[in-house]
Amino acid sequence: MANEQRHEAIPRLIVFDLDFTLWDCGGTWCDCLSPPFRVRQQRIEDRTGRHVRLYDDVHAILKHCDDHEISIALASRTGEPDWARQLLGHLDITHRFAFAEIYPSSKLRHFAALQKASGHAYQEMLFFDDEMRNIDEVSGLGVTSIFVRDGMTSELFHESLDRHAQRRERSQD
Repeated sequence: MANEQRHEAIPRLIVFDLDFTLWDCGGTWCDCLSPPFRVRQQRIEDRTGRHVRLYDDVHAILKHCDDHEISIALASRTGEPDWARQLLGHLDITHRFAFAEIYPSSKLRHFAALQKASGHAYQEMLFFDDEMRNIDEVSGLGVTSIFVRDGMTSELFHESLDRHAQRRERSQD
Protein backbone atom coordinates (compact mmCIF):
# COMPACT_ATOMS: atom_id res chain seq x y z
CA MET A 1 0.00 0.00 0.00
CA ALA A 2 2.83 2.44 0.80
CA ASN A 3 4.37 1.93 -2.66
CA GLU A 4 0.97 2.48 -4.26
CA GLN A 5 0.52 5.74 -2.34
CA ARG A 6 4.05 6.86 -3.26
CA HIS A 7 3.37 6.11 -6.94
CA GLU A 8 0.21 8.22 -6.79
CA ALA A 9 2.21 11.05 -5.21
CA ILE A 10 4.47 11.45 -8.27
CA PRO A 11 3.29 14.35 -10.43
CA ARG A 12 1.60 13.18 -13.61
CA LEU A 13 2.47 16.46 -15.33
CA ILE A 14 5.21 18.95 -14.54
CA VAL A 15 4.70 22.39 -16.05
CA PHE A 16 7.41 25.00 -16.52
CA ASP A 17 7.29 28.68 -17.36
CA LEU A 18 10.09 29.80 -19.70
CA ASP A 19 11.53 33.26 -18.94
CA PHE A 20 13.62 33.31 -15.75
CA THR A 21 12.45 29.75 -14.99
CA LEU A 22 13.99 27.48 -17.66
CA TRP A 23 16.05 30.08 -19.46
CA ASP A 24 17.70 33.47 -19.19
CA CYS A 25 17.43 35.74 -22.22
CA GLY A 26 20.20 38.14 -21.43
CA GLY A 27 18.40 39.47 -18.37
CA THR A 28 15.10 40.15 -20.12
CA TRP A 29 11.99 38.32 -21.34
CA CYS A 30 12.09 36.55 -24.69
CA ASP A 31 9.55 38.96 -26.18
CA CYS A 32 11.99 41.82 -25.51
CA LEU A 33 14.72 40.24 -27.66
CA SER A 34 15.58 41.29 -31.21
CA PRO A 35 15.36 38.49 -33.79
CA PRO A 36 16.65 36.96 -35.87
CA PHE A 37 18.20 34.44 -33.52
CA ARG A 38 21.41 32.71 -34.47
CA VAL A 39 23.79 30.14 -33.13
CA ARG A 40 27.25 31.64 -32.89
CA GLN A 41 30.17 29.79 -31.32
CA GLN A 42 27.71 27.35 -29.71
CA ARG A 43 25.72 30.23 -28.18
CA ILE A 44 22.23 31.35 -29.08
CA GLU A 45 22.07 35.11 -29.56
CA ASP A 46 19.60 37.64 -30.78
CA ARG A 47 20.49 40.34 -33.32
CA THR A 48 21.99 42.57 -30.60
CA GLY A 49 24.15 39.79 -29.14
CA ARG A 50 22.00 39.00 -26.11
CA HIS A 51 22.81 35.46 -25.05
CA VAL A 52 19.91 33.03 -24.49
CA ARG A 53 20.76 30.07 -22.29
CA LEU A 54 19.10 27.38 -20.26
CA TYR A 55 19.90 27.45 -16.57
CA ASP A 56 22.67 25.01 -15.71
CA ASP A 57 20.52 22.24 -14.20
CA VAL A 58 17.71 22.24 -16.78
CA HIS A 59 19.04 19.36 -18.90
CA ALA A 60 19.41 17.16 -15.80
CA ILE A 61 15.89 18.07 -14.68
CA LEU A 62 14.40 17.22 -18.08
CA LYS A 63 16.35 13.93 -18.11
CA HIS A 64 14.97 13.06 -14.67
CA CYS A 65 11.45 13.58 -16.02
CA ASP A 66 12.22 11.38 -19.03
CA ASP A 67 13.82 8.67 -16.85
CA HIS A 68 10.78 8.60 -14.54
CA GLU A 69 8.27 8.86 -17.40
CA ILE A 70 6.81 12.10 -16.09
CA SER A 71 5.10 14.18 -18.78
CA ILE A 72 6.30 17.76 -18.99
CA ALA A 73 4.69 20.85 -20.41
CA LEU A 74 5.21 24.56 -20.91
CA ALA A 75 2.94 27.41 -19.84
CA SER A 76 4.35 30.74 -20.94
CA ARG A 77 2.61 34.08 -21.19
CA THR A 78 4.48 35.88 -23.96
CA GLY A 79 3.56 38.40 -26.60
CA GLU A 80 5.86 36.64 -29.06
CA PRO A 81 5.05 32.92 -29.01
CA ASP A 82 6.84 32.33 -32.33
CA TRP A 83 10.06 33.70 -30.87
CA ALA A 84 9.74 31.43 -27.83
CA ARG A 85 9.21 28.42 -30.11
CA GLN A 86 12.23 29.40 -32.23
CA LEU A 87 14.38 29.56 -29.10
CA LEU A 88 13.11 26.17 -27.93
CA GLY A 89 14.16 24.80 -31.33
CA HIS A 90 17.59 26.41 -31.19
CA LEU A 91 18.05 24.98 -27.69
CA ASP A 92 16.98 21.57 -29.06
CA ILE A 93 14.43 20.90 -26.33
CA THR A 94 11.10 21.25 -28.14
CA HIS A 95 10.69 17.46 -28.35
CA ARG A 96 10.93 17.13 -24.55
CA PHE A 97 7.51 18.71 -23.93
CA ALA A 98 4.29 16.79 -24.42
CA PHE A 99 2.26 19.99 -24.28
CA ALA A 100 3.03 23.66 -24.82
CA GLU A 101 0.71 26.56 -24.07
CA ILE A 102 2.68 29.58 -25.24
CA TYR A 103 0.64 32.72 -25.87
CA PRO A 104 -0.33 36.00 -24.18
CA SER A 105 -3.01 34.97 -21.72
CA SER A 106 -3.68 34.13 -18.12
CA LYS A 107 -2.03 31.05 -16.66
CA LEU A 108 -5.58 29.93 -15.82
CA ARG A 109 -6.26 29.60 -19.55
CA HIS A 110 -2.96 27.77 -20.02
CA PHE A 111 -3.81 25.29 -17.27
CA ALA A 112 -7.36 24.73 -18.47
CA ALA A 113 -5.91 23.78 -21.86
CA LEU A 114 -3.21 21.58 -20.26
CA GLN A 115 -5.78 19.80 -18.09
CA LYS A 116 -8.00 19.14 -21.10
CA ALA A 117 -5.13 17.98 -23.34
CA SER A 118 -3.42 15.79 -20.75
CA GLY A 119 -6.45 14.46 -18.90
CA HIS A 120 -4.61 14.98 -15.60
CA ALA A 121 -6.33 16.56 -12.61
CA TYR A 122 -4.86 19.81 -11.33
CA GLN A 123 -3.88 18.05 -8.09
CA GLU A 124 -1.63 15.74 -10.14
CA MET A 125 0.35 18.68 -11.56
CA LEU A 126 3.50 20.45 -10.38
CA PHE A 127 4.17 23.98 -11.69
CA PHE A 128 7.30 26.17 -11.66
CA ASP A 129 7.21 29.92 -12.36
CA ASP A 130 9.23 33.02 -11.46
CA GLU A 131 6.22 35.31 -10.96
CA MET A 132 4.32 35.17 -7.67
CA ARG A 133 1.08 36.34 -9.31
CA ASN A 134 1.15 33.18 -11.45
CA ILE A 135 1.96 31.00 -8.44
CA ASP A 136 -0.99 32.47 -6.52
CA GLU A 137 -3.36 32.14 -9.47
CA VAL A 138 -2.47 28.53 -10.35
CA SER A 139 -2.30 27.39 -6.71
CA GLY A 140 -5.98 28.29 -6.49
CA LEU A 141 -6.70 25.49 -8.98
CA GLY A 142 -5.12 22.90 -6.67
CA VAL A 143 -1.83 22.67 -8.58
CA THR A 144 1.33 22.39 -6.46
CA SER A 145 2.95 25.67 -7.52
CA ILE A 146 6.57 26.55 -6.82
CA PHE A 147 8.13 29.99 -6.95
CA VAL A 148 11.45 30.02 -8.84
CA ARG A 149 13.63 32.81 -7.52
CA ASP A 150 16.81 32.51 -9.63
CA GLY A 151 16.15 29.95 -12.37
CA MET A 152 15.54 26.23 -12.05
CA THR A 153 18.01 24.24 -9.99
CA SER A 154 18.16 20.52 -9.29
CA GLU A 155 17.87 21.25 -5.58
CA LEU A 156 14.64 23.23 -6.03
CA PHE A 157 13.28 20.60 -8.40
CA HIS A 158 13.84 17.65 -6.05
CA GLU A 159 12.60 19.57 -3.00
CA SER A 160 9.47 20.38 -4.99
CA LEU A 161 8.91 16.74 -5.95
CA ASP A 162 9.00 15.92 -2.22
CA ARG A 163 6.64 18.81 -1.44
CA HIS A 164 4.19 17.62 -4.09
CA ALA A 165 4.36 14.04 -2.76
CA GLN A 166 3.71 15.19 0.82
CA ARG A 167 0.79 17.31 -0.32
CA ARG A 168 -0.73 14.40 -2.28
CA GLU A 169 -0.24 11.99 0.63
CA ARG A 170 -1.96 14.42 3.03
CA SER A 171 -4.90 14.72 0.66
CA GLN A 172 -5.23 10.91 0.55
CA ASP A 173 -5.65 10.69 4.36
